[in-house]
Amino acid sequence: MSINEKDLCRLPVVAMRGVVVFPEMVMHFDVAREKSIGAITAAYESDKKIFLTAQKDVFVEDPEMKDLYRFGVIAEVRQILKTPEGVMRVLVEGISKAKLESLHAGKNYLSADVQKVPYSTRTRFDEVEMEAVIRTVKDLFEKYSQLFPRMPKELIVAVMCQDNPYKLFNSIIFNIALDFEDKQQLLEENNILKRLNLLYTILLKETEVLTLEREIQELTKEGMDKSQREYYLREQMRAISSQLGEEDEQEEVYEYLKKIQELGLPDTDTDKLYKEAERLSKLPPASQESFVIRSYLDVVLDLPWNKSSKAKISIEKSRNILDKDHYGMEKVKERVLESISVHALMPDVTGQILCLVGPPGVGKTSIGRSIAKSLGRKYERISLGGVRDESDIRGHRKTYIGAMPGRIIDALTRAGTNNPLILLDEIDKMSSDFKGDPSAAMLEVLDSEQNKAFRDHYVEVPFDLSQVLFVATANTLDTIPAPLLDRMEVIELGSYTREEKFHIAKEHLIAKQIKKHGLKNTQMKIQDSALYDLIDSYTRESGVRELERYIASLCRKAAKAIVSEEQKKVTFTSKNIECYLGPRKYLQDEHSGENTVGLVNGLAWTSVGGVLMPIEVIHLKGKGQVEITGSLGDVMKESAKIAVSYVRSIAKQYGINPDFYEQRDIHIHAPEGAVPKDGPSAGVTMVTAIVSALSGIPVRSDVAMTGEITLHGKVLPIGGLREKAMAAYRNGIRTVIIPEKNVPDLHEVDEIVKKNIEFVPAGTLDTVLKTALVYKPEYDESQQEQNSVMIPAETKNTSKPLAYV
Repeated sequence: MSINEKDLCRLPVVAMRGVVVFPEMVMHFDVAREKSIGAITAAYESDKKIFLTAQKDVFVEDPEMKDLYRFGVIAEVRQILKTPEGVMRVLVEGISKAKLESLHAGKNYLSADVQKVPYSTRTRFDEVEMEAVIRTVKDLFEKYSQLFPRMPKELIVAVMCQDNPYKLFNSIIFNIALDFEDKQQLLEENNILKRLNLLYTILLKETEVLTLEREIQELTKEGMDKSQREYYLREQMRAISSQLGEEDEQEEVYEYLKKIQELGLPDTDTDKLYKEAERLSKLPPASQESFVIRSYLDVVLDLPWNKSSKAKISIEKSRNILDKDHYGMEKVKERVLESISVHALMPDVTGQILCLVGPPGVGKTSIGRSIAKSLGRKYERISLGGVRDESDIRGHRKTYIGAMPGRIIDALTRAGTNNPLILLDEIDKMSSDFKGDPSAAMLEVLDSEQNKAFRDHYVEVPFDLSQVLFVATANTLDTIPAPLLDRMEVIELGSYTREEKFHIAKEHLIAKQIKKHGLKNTQMKIQDSALYDLIDSYTRESGVRELERYIASLCRKAAKAIVSEEQKKVTFTSKNIECYLGPRKYLQDEHSGENTVGLVNGLAWTSVGGVLMPIEVIHLKGKGQVEITGSLGDVMKESAKIAVSYVRSIAKQYGINPDFYEQRDIHIHAPEGAVPKDGPSAGVTMVTAIVSALSGIPVRSDVAMTGEITLHGKVLPIGGLREKAMAAYRNGIRTVIIPEKNVPDLHEVDEIVKKNIEFVPAGTLDTVLKTALVYKPEYDESQQEQNSVMIPAETKNTSKPLAYV
């Protein structure tokens, strides 16, 4: 393995991790990799020459050519020492700089073809410039030495006395710790002037870093000195208190001081708490004031100042949780998933405050619980129903007897984290009196710009509520103040349809109640027909609470029958359900199965869902009066007047005497009479009923309709289409006439309803009458002078009004 400066030579190679060796440099290092140990052994057993080059990435275990720097050092192995742990300690001396030309992987070690590239000692340079560079490097090294800990004085003197640029470079680079990438740059540079300039740049950077480190250490030392002084004084106070027999009380104060320090609050807040603890140390233990301070400190220290819930958010998991806990409600679920997606992208997002509005029992509270489960956050519920005191939200000042923090701070303490989901239940039920307006206090709580420093009257230290996710629930928006409503995003939850109630009961409620009553699935069964009977004949609600009570009642009756050994398995059907629950409470909507004159199936929306609301019209001999009955509101009465006026304008088209309004009295009735009704959506129903009654043309019994009308015969859009369509489906209606502008709302209608009902969009009343009436007569001009109303003979006896029960 002889070395020739002009020719390539093959030497064993050791890939150095984080270490760069220079020519004339003597150093020792440890070797643990098998190939490195093999290379050292091969070199030591031969002519002791070895090629040392640095790895680009220190974490590569089996380096290749691309992982090594091209320039390294040919060195001589002076000494090797094997340790019991299998590590080899090596002492080497650099001989010459060399360039790696090729790398060869042997069986036990790496070898390489290298060519010597010695430093040039004949480089010409400006002596004045060199002198300036040498002085600059010396001055910077002296400053570096003052900052670097434990720098040997002998080394400093040797460097400061050195004038030879080569020896100056070696004296510095051999004895200071630099990054191996910086050292590699110095190794690869041949020109001594450029090498010294590069060394100056590296030393300047290191000096700046060391200066900053020194400043940080001094600041830390000042803080530690202050803490040590306080600790020493407290230990002296502890010893004095022990001699006076007050050790227990003082121990409590020290514990408070320790906890306050651990909170890491801003200095102003920490000082305030320190003052409270110091006041406690000076008060008699049994005094009332010490009890107040002790309670105050306990509340403040129990707050989750720095504790947060951390969870990995999965949209698929969140969707599964929502689908498992709630049936239907697709729009609500989609909006909730959007909010969860935003939290996944930006966990620190603030300002998203949801308000779920809907009738009782539709699952508003349980949705809040599902959102918390999806986000992996703690869940706390605050009931705001009946709250009328501002102190319930902000807390009482601690100077009052029995003072306590507000409900927001209390919920955070119970949650144990500073980012829980807090459900503000029944936010529309808050009221105000002489003690203040709690809704005004909620303005700060729900404002993301203000709640970063929410100040409870009791705690008096600002708490950051911006990480809390607030979800509010309400039954109506009418009682929520406008400024408070403006801070929330409203999501409306409609009442459940018949099919939704059926699926909720079958998939959730029955299994829940069977488990709650200690039954097994094999011991009790409710058939689908019986479940529909429970929904239609025993409950009339927007949610499913009453339905769940009836299912619980059936479970109790089944448990009684099984325990008394009357039956081993109880099956509830539509035939025997009355035996267990008694007579049906609600009858089906009145619906005639025959085509009838003057009777039209209208559709109405109620808070518990849609209903079929027939409109009856008869005409009598009289003076043109219009009688309207059925507890109708002002809007509905106006719709009746519009309907009569419109019928007058189209009387000739349907064979109606144009002077009917002078000779006939019209009576419009909407059963049930005791139920108040209002709204404009019965306009099309009234027009159809009046035309049918005056013309004698029957109305199809399988048609229902809804829509507001104008004097020019246009049909305007209405609300509640989803519930009204379900009512039509429940009563066996096959055709439903809807306003043309309500066609986009059909996507909210249940699929089973759309499969069984034909929806007819109507832009004008001509379409309504053409669809609803059995036929449209051809009007005879010769009959125009007759004063009586045209009624076909075959339909004269079919205009009997039907009662709506």
